[in-house]
Amino acid sequence: MESKIEVLSTVKIQHSPDLYKIVDALNRTLKQEDLMFGIALDQENQNTAIFTIYRT
Repeated sequence: MESKIEVLSTVKIQHSPDLYKIVDALNRTLKQEDLMFGIALDQENQNTAIFTIYRT
């Protein structure tokens, strides 16, 4: 069985120490809707975070 993950949206935002809490809440709440959320620091600017929404 093959699992495909589709990127729905990506946005760069100012990094905040609590962003992971939002991503965690979204993942827990919307898992049954086949949505997944991710956050990563921008490699070029550590003050910028990249927020991504995926469909699983």
